[in-house]
Amino acid sequence: MSEAGGGPGWGFPVPQRAPWSLVAATAALCLVSATSVWPAGAAPMSREERQKLGNQVLEMFDHAYGNYMEHAYPADELMPLTCRGRVRGQEPSRGDVDDALGKFSLTLIDSLDTLVVLNKTKEFEDAVRKVLRDVNLDNDVVVSVFETNIRVLGGLLGGHSLAIMLKEKGEYMQWYNDELLQMAKQLGYKLLPAFNTTSGLPYPRINLKFGIRKPEARTGTETDTCTACAGTLILEFAALSRFTGATIFEEYARKALDFLWEKRQRSSNLVGVTINIHTGDWVRKDSGVGAGIDSYYEYLLKAYVLLGDDSFLERFNTHYDAIMRYISQPPLLLDVHIHKPMLNARTWMDALLAFFPGLQVLKGDIRPAIETHEMLYQVIKKHNFLPEAFTIDFRVHWAQHPLRPEFAESTYFLYKATGDPYYLEVGKTLIENLNKYARVPCGFAAMKDVRTGSHEDRMDSFFLAEMFKYLYLLFADKEDIIFDIEDYIFTTEAHLLPLWLSTTNQSIPKKNTTSEYTELDDSNFDWTCPNTQILFPNDPLYAQSIREPLKNVVDKSCPRGIIRVREESFRSGAKPPLRARDFMATNPEHLEILKKMGVSLIHLKDGRVQLVQHAIQAASSIDAEDGLRFMQEMIELSSQQQKEQQLPPRAVQIVSHPFFGRVVLTAGPAQFGLDLSKHKETRGFVASSKPYNGCSELTNPEAVMGKIALIQRGQCMFAEKARNIQNAGAIGGIVIDDNEGSSSDTAPLFQMAGDGKDTDDIKIPMLFLFSKEGSIILDAIREYEDVEVLLSDKAKDRAILKDPEMESEEQPSSENDPPNQSAEQIITSSSQDPDLAEQAAPEERALSPPPEPAGAPSPAEMDNAANISPSEQNSDPTENHESTSLGGECTDLDDQPQEPSETEEDSNPNVSWGQKAQPIDSILADWNEDIEAFEMMEKDEL
Repeated sequence: MSEAGGGPGWGFPVPQRAPWSLVAATAALCLVSATSVWPAGAAPMSREERQKLGNQVLEMFDHAYGNYMEHAYPADELMPLTCRGRVRGQEPSRGDVDDALGKFSLTLIDSLDTLVVLNKTKEFEDAVRKVLRDVNLDNDVVVSVFETNIRVLGGLLGGHSLAIMLKEKGEYMQWYNDELLQMAKQLGYKLLPAFNTTSGLPYPRINLKFGIRKPEARTGTETDTCTACAGTLILEFAALSRFTGATIFEEYARKALDFLWEKRQRSSNLVGVTINIHTGDWVRKDSGVGAGIDSYYEYLLKAYVLLGDDSFLERFNTHYDAIMRYISQPPLLLDVHIHKPMLNARTWMDALLAFFPGLQVLKGDIRPAIETHEMLYQVIKKHNFLPEAFTIDFRVHWAQHPLRPEFAESTYFLYKATGDPYYLEVGKTLIENLNKYARVPCGFAAMKDVRTGSHEDRMDSFFLAEMFKYLYLLFADKEDIIFDIEDYIFTTEAHLLPLWLSTTNQSIPKKNTTSEYTELDDSNFDWTCPNTQILFPNDPLYAQSIREPLKNVVDKSCPRGIIRVREESFRSGAKPPLRARDFMATNPEHLEILKKMGVSLIHLKDGRVQLVQHAIQAASSIDAEDGLRFMQEMIELSSQQQKEQQLPPRAVQIVSHPFFGRVVLTAGPAQFGLDLSKHKETRGFVASSKPYNGCSELTNPEAVMGKIALIQRGQCMFAEKARNIQNAGAIGGIVIDDNEGSSSDTAPLFQMAGDGKDTDDIKIPMLFLFSKEGSIILDAIREYEDVEVLLSDKAKDRAILKDPEMESEEQPSSENDPPNQSAEQIITSSSQDPDLAEQAAPEERALSPPPEPAGAPSPAEMDNAANISPSEQNSDPTENHESTSLGGECTDLDDQPQEPSETEEDSNPNVSWGQKAQPIDSILADWNEDIEAFEMMEKDEL
């Protein structure tokens, strides 16, 4: 998100063809700081404390940037756990996440303008020289057009903008002669072949050296892209055109935006997530403000701010009205179907929507911004970070957190708009959590699981480009910054573009293409900014009064009725629709209700029951939507029941010098031995067993006595290994995968199963580490000899680790933690199970879903089907209420990630997932608008 700044005041009118200064001042703010009119609903923070926090942000940036330059440069990104650079092709592939990496020193380019904002002008000058000397943009590598645009092109343009500003001031960059701009122009021309489509929408990927479609390009066969991927180009491309005078870049970006606007769903004015770049057909027809769409809306408003073209504002207002009408359910923002906007498309939210309160501030709509921001803050207070996705009752849906900056961004804008010191306290909490839970010796590590505190070996470039910029600006006074930040607009990657570009090289005709496609109702468009009396109506505690009802929304409130059942509320006296949790296949009344909803029941030969919906056979459109909702609930219920059979991940925390608890490794649990969720954690030094496979009596019992034994996977059962090290006196065991290169970053975790016998004799805790995580411990042993670790259900506070006597003050484990499975039970899962996909490497920028097949039918046309085994049908309607997020009782249980378990009989994790049939496989494959479509998380376009 971005701020463009400041104007002469609130509430002056703006003509439809205003000069850039008035346009920018008005649209970009509706954000003039209200500090002077806010009598502080919270205790004001002293300048000394704000300065102290600002200095703390500077130290944190130095820690991250310094370690990147020392251990990773010229690689694209730093791997903070292993203290080395991530180079494309030299590390195990993370799938589409790696499409942001182009062997062009990504983190350095992304950090250029951050250095200036943080007053590190000497470092900035050195960094620019390094970019000019070392960076090559002609690499034979396939990259994401979206990521390369916002990070690299945006980074070069932001660096150029501040380089010429510093040169004008006369002290720094006197040698600079637009070299960064020339690199940006070179990169722009390399991206242009991606637009060679009939629609003008760009291909999602391009080869920097060979372009599109050539055999050596290895790309150009894609048919789909996400809406934000095609709609988040106008700021960078227009700025490049305005800086250089080459109009082709702005023309191409405008054409893509025009096409997306034309293809919006006309009755709802919403856009889908994924679109066919050749035909313009919507491939994914769900719509929200998070992953896949988010920055499309952002760039419509900011294009108006930067370019002064009111057609962009008219489009934004049209979409915004639809968002507030259908998607906004304060304080939640829930995806809907573009053709049926009264019907929710899913029951969870993703972390990328955290930018939206900041955009609402830029729009001037403060109240819903405060509400959504406060809801997100309550989730953060519960989990320390914002999970990648969470349900409407605030349980963890996807547990990763790659240090995203969107919430810090919205915090900054809300503080700028309200002056409320409450948001300074929010920022202080973010700083404390980053230092307490994410800081490691070589930088800051992404969170693999916010519930356990385990880390992932990644520090994305956007962390330096955005997080430290927004946090520093939050606490800085105007005189703390060497230039006027309000003369610039922030891109979605927080790069700075000067507002004076609005009047430079204006060769693009300002033709109002919006009116070509629709007649707009201007009644809801404001051509003036609201004044402070509207935003804060004679009440100094206005923002606090909005936040107060949401203080306990996460821990104590059950958001009943949040899922839209609007039609039900209008049918006075009618029975509520049948819910999946109550359904009984033997109940004649239920079968009659199913028939009315267009759902038929088929008994399969294997004993399962298949449900199929034909919407056109429903008694009415309302009944058809009830049927669709029932099918969605049934899928979620069946999936949740499978998840409940799984144990949550565990944590291995290195607590000895020099780690002191900063390194947390994600570990797989065992279905036998001490249950760490019910008993006190185990702490001890580690020692390798001999033989290393632990499959026979140990020959070095004195070495493992009273310690945690390290064992290699393979050649015998896990339980046999556990017994052998237990007999040697070990207090715990860590099994390290023998498949070299395996990692929890790229493979789902799994549970270690028993041997089919009674395992009650195993009393010690056993955890499993993949090869990469295990090598971190082995490397530490080689370097430091005595390495102490903590085996626990989740990472512990570092302050407690330094004083073990404080551990007794730890809260006991929740009584609701799922019990261990029986020793005999062996769980296997298909590798195609979408719930397993949740454990794959998380996306970086976007939580992009797997694309729906082109030409998929609309919800009204398709047949929906779900298979339910007899054991999955509820015989008691009171059962499983906690396993569904649609109504029922509230529960504090977080969704546990699914880990397939294995026996030692097949030690290859790539082939041992088994062949057990999943009851919902067919519906997940056939139903293209499944509300769980985002679960695959395999694309990284956003």
